[in-house]
Amino acid sequence: MISVSNLSVHFTGEYIFENVSFLINDRDRIGLVGRNGAGKTTLLRILCGEMEPETGVVASPSGSTIGYLPQEMSVGSELNVLEEAMTAFAEAHSLHDLIDKYTRELAERTDYESEAYEKLIHRFNDANDRYHLIGGQNVQEEAEKVLKGLGFEPEDFSKPMKTFSGGWQMRVELAKILLTCPDVVLLDEPTNHLDIESIQWLEDFLINYRGAVVLVSHDRAFLDNVTNRTIEIMNGRIYDYKTGYSEYVELREDQMEQQRAAFDNQQAQIAQIERFIERFRYKSTKSRQVQSRVKMLDKMDRVEVDDVDSSAIRFVFPPAPHSGKVVVETSKLTKRYGEKLVLKDLEFHIEKGDFVAFVGRNGEGKTTLSRIIIGNLEHEGICKLGHNVRIGYYAQNQAELLDPERTVFQTIDDIAVGDMRTNVRGILGSFLFGTEAIEKKVKVLSGGEKARLALAKLLLTPVNLLVLDEPTNHLDMVSKDILKNALLKFDGTLIVVSHDRDFLQGLTDKVFEFRNHTIKTWIGDVKEYLQARKLASLAQLEARRLNGTSAADNQPSDNKVNYERRKQLDREVRKVAAKVQKVEDEIVRVENDIKQYDILLADPESHKDAVKSGLLFKEYQRLKSLLDEKMELWEVLHEELEQVSRNAE
Repeated sequence: MISVSNLSVHFTGEYIFENVSFLINDRDRIGLVGRNGAGKTTLLRILCGEMEPETGVVASPSGSTIGYLPQEMSVGSELNVLEEAMTAFAEAHSLHDLIDKYTRELAERTDYESEAYEKLIHRFNDANDRYHLIGGQNVQEEAEKVLKGLGFEPEDFSKPMKTFSGGWQMRVELAKILLTCPDVVLLDEPTNHLDIESIQWLEDFLINYRGAVVLVSHDRAFLDNVTNRTIEIMNGRIYDYKTGYSEYVELREDQMEQQRAAFDNQQAQIAQIERFIERFRYKSTKSRQVQSRVKMLDKMDRVEVDDVDSSAIRFVFPPAPHSGKVVVETSKLTKRYGEKLVLKDLEFHIEKGDFVAFVGRNGEGKTTLSRIIIGNLEHEGICKLGHNVRIGYYAQNQAELLDPERTVFQTIDDIAVGDMRTNVRGILGSFLFGTEAIEKKVKVLSGGEKARLALAKLLLTPVNLLVLDEPTNHLDMVSKDILKNALLKFDGTLIVVSHDRDFLQGLTDKVFEFRNHTIKTWIGDVKEYLQARKLASLAQLEARRLNGTSAADNQPSDNKVNYERRKQLDREVRKVAAKVQKVEDEIVRVENDIKQYDILLADPESHKDAVKSGLLFKEYQRLKSLLDEKMELWEVLHEELEQVSRNAE
């Protein structure tokens, strides 16, 4: 358990936290949420001891351990992947060396009856017992299992760390934390470097983890699947909810509505009292009543409404210039890096107005194909753009491509042309860069600010083909929703590489699944794709691979896929219909109860005590409110039933 008491931190005169207190319990799964810049990373750094608070105390039991994965870090290891992962087992390695040392000493000595020899045997036994207690004999097996879960192939284990990208090196750092099994795991945006399959594996691992988990993530589906508690940081305060993310959002909104209603009621009461005071202030006959009301105002506990940060990026993409019907067309498209084959003989076309999601394991060629389409990468075969296609590209490492020495304003002003030159400040303002922020150098910006700046660059020229590679990395929940809504209104063609299931759902109408050097096209969004593939997650692809069977060997026929999808849809219809029936039964029950109270209230003389106490009327009002709730729920479920029934037709 970690205890945080009266924590305060401030930067440049403003409090990031002020007198914050909370507990992290042994099995907590906490989602730490809030806008970019709210202080989530700062709090994690304080919890792990990297940073000292200005005031307050962070206390944990003696001997407890904490593992921390930051958003970004420089690894620089000279070891190979497996060797680096195995450094997590420092105690096991130390014990192994100690056991070898004691074994050699025991073999060399002949003073079997001496006290020193007996002590040596005891030390040997203690070390050996401890080694087996911590599973030292299985450390390599455990390391390989975790590395595979995070997307590494067995042939990757012997490759030097420096041959992998920063994202893959971060996976090894994550593996090391998971392998050390600390009492508390602190993860700052762990899904930024993972594909959908690895995210699903990490979800399962964290759900079953024996210790506490505190994570920062803007992946709504990941938070919902892992967390059972949500701590929101806003305006220097925290709000602690014993629920996952989606339920927290609903509870937070309900709380805000209750605060606003209580505030409005109190303000009306205050206004009424003040009118009375003002009206009778100078009348001696009312002086006692006036003084009574003045004291009432002084003693009144004022209701406060939480100051919600409502700032949000605001933008729409410029109208897309006209393009030909076929936007991208390929024939025998192949890509190799040296001897490594990535893509082979791709044959597909993307038409005007298509919204396509690229999904699959990292390393299967999603980013590679994106770069080929924009003309940034040489290849074999044909990749042809259609008539008048103009491309806007957001690279996965777009933020890293920004010049760190340029200011925010210079970054946009350098590439703005025509009328856009006069509107640079307006564009930056819509992405939350105010008068002071536009003079900041890029190198001091947070990950979220760099991502917003990179998105702002997309608005400088009208395009009709957007190619976005992991555009949601480092964006907060609100910014992701706004980006998604802006894309839904975009009247051009979209290609998006993303591991964010919530972001993709409802956005695209086609899915390109990358596997075994080729792609397979699925019609529908990512949810329909997952259902059609009988995959609750894409992790089953990895399971097949680890079992020595290729995904192609297990590829179901189209008829079987359609049959399984039909079964799934029928199950959904039955499930929702059962919910509707249950609510209808509850409505009948509540209506019958109300009828009974109608009879009682029609004859109040027979129930004087209950009427006098108000209990009868309170229960009657409760039933009426309950009926309203059940009717609203019935309407929602009935609409859902109609929708799933249409999908099943």
